[in-house]
Amino acid sequence: MIGNRFVKFDPAANGKSKFEQLLDIFMQLLTYTSGDADEALQWMNELDKKYQLTDDEYGMGDFIDDLKRNGYIKDNSETGALQITAKSEQSIRKKSLEEIFGKLKKSKQGDHTTNKPGQGDEISPDYRPFQFGDMLEQIDFTESIRNAQINHGVESFQMHEDDLQIRETDFKAQTSTVLMIDISHSMILYGEDRITPAKKVAMALSELITTKYPKDTLDIVVFGNDAWPVEIKDLPYLQVGPYHTNTVAGIELAMDILRRRRNPNKQIFMITDGKPTCLKIGGRYYKNAFGLDRKITNRCLNLAAQCKKLKIPITTFMIASDPYLQRFVTEFTETNNGKAFFASLDKLGAFIFRDFESGKRKTVY
Repeated sequence: MIGNRFVKFDPAANGKSKFEQLLDIFMQLLTYTSGDADEALQWMNELDKKYQLTDDEYGMGDFIDDLKRNGYIKDNSETGALQITAKSEQSIRKKSLEEIFGKLKKSKQGDHTTNKPGQGDEISPDYRPFQFGDMLEQIDFTESIRNAQINHGVESFQMHEDDLQIRETDFKAQTSTVLMIDISHSMILYGEDRITPAKKVAMALSELITTKYPKDTLDIVVFGNDAWPVEIKDLPYLQVGPYHTNTVAGIELAMDILRRRRNPNKQIFMITDGKPTCLKIGGRYYKNAFGLDRKITNRCLNLAAQCKKLKIPITTFMIASDPYLQRFVTEFTETNNGKAFFASLDKLGAFIFRDFESGKRKTVY
């Protein structure tokens, strides 16, 4: 009789060594500990006690030795503590990319192309006759020789200008993106960790752009009471601070960064979980965490309108369900002619990646 046979799950059956299995867990924990190797290893020891991750042949000490031997961690000469290396930072970004973007492979991914023909490097299936000014490398000689044989015969082979066929190429659009991440205190309030999914998305997006779209640019801006840029290598170490939410400072910095980019295609992605509560006026901070303050929200709306004039769409990923906040985000989005997603934490990555990829398939006029 044919049926289902259930057996105990064996993690070794997937072909990974014990070190590789433990490394996957270690990389996940580093994201939660903001790059603190000592804390991540303490968590691993606790998990080992509960779930027997290691055995008599391969212990946690062996794993730590292999981490050092393979260049994932090293001893800090000043403090004596363990710290992760650049290799670990890149591995965390790759893991985030696989975790988030890997789920979207069934959907059409696109390749940053437009339907405007040009001297690009994406070959199109379309042909056209040769025109004055076309370059030699654009000629499809196989198709041109075929035309010559049909037009003039095989015995007396000759090729004229009318026989030449040009293979069209699609012009690839380049995009400059600024990803804004809210690091105000509310990102860890009420027992919900919202900063870790935001970091994972930022790391995955940065890895996607640097590997698949190297001509694109991605800048990361974090904002609390103030706003400042962070390097891609600093993403695993991001932490929430005792900050209010100065959305205005974040947008102003993003606009300043994009103003220096010579790319005509620009966009802002903003991940936030709460309302704007802070504004810097001169040298002092104007704060109001009790509801939507008209003085702050009007400044946000003004910046949204400015971005619209500069053709910089803002896509807001709102991790909040409060109706009055959703109304504000809706008004903000309409003012900018951008987009808004009210995303849960587990869907945040899918929303951002689909929007990023679909945006690259738009026609550029």
